[in-house]
Amino acid sequence: MKKFKWMIGIALLTGLLLTGCAFGNASKEKNTTVKLGVVGSNNEVWEAVAKRLKKEKIDLQIIEFTDYTQPNAALAEKEIDLNSFQHQIFLDNYNKEHQTSLVSIGNTVSAPLGIYSSKLKQIDELKKGDEVAIPNDPTNGGRALLLLQTANLIKVDPFKQQMPTVNDITGNKLQLKITELNAAQTARALQDVAVSIINSGMAVDAGFSPEEDAIFLEPVNETSRPYVNIIVAR
Repeated sequence: MKKFKWMIGIALLTGLLLTGCAFGNASKEKNTTVKLGVVGSNNEVWEAVAKRLKKEKIDLQIIEFTDYTQPNAALAEKEIDLNSFQHQIFLDNYNKEHQTSLVSIGNTVSAPLGIYSSKLKQIDELKKGDEVAIPNDPTNGGRALLLLQTANLIKVDPFKQQMPTVNDITGNKLQLKITELNAAQTARALQDVAVSIINSGMAVDAGFSPEEDAIFLEPVNETSRPYVNIIVAR
């Protein structure tokens, strides 16, 4: 499955760049450099893309950022040419909050959100009053709450659609304590909480395999379509 996802990403990015939609045709005399912003250090897929693009005289330079607040700002300021770390809902919220006009130029892969624990083996081991860490940005925080709802742990106001907040929790049978943290801190919080909801990229950087280590993984189906990762340009 992972190999299949990587192949999709390789084919997509290669195709997008070779069309020259944003950067013009690569010169026969000089390579074209394209700076791609990503979050985290797990970039095997992009390294494979870079190797393929070299044959077309395109140098893909991978720029690593440490958290989700940086790549869109860098793209808007023309410090990079593309980024790939977010889904459409995240991008829409960023554009709204920062009055930017960044756009998606293609989909890549689905990266399921997972519930992880260093203390519990199964999700049904959660007890009354346990603490749950979730990302604190509006889109991933809302996604985390919806995941807890999918796991039958809480209920949220359906009118909030993809972006509920902790104030929109309408049912919490275990009276779970929801703690909001920067997404980059959710993996580090595992020693201090019962479970933590961690974005796929952050989980991999922390040494986890989402398919093997998450005690509950976000289903990949029609409801997860809004969370497919995208490639973004100006």
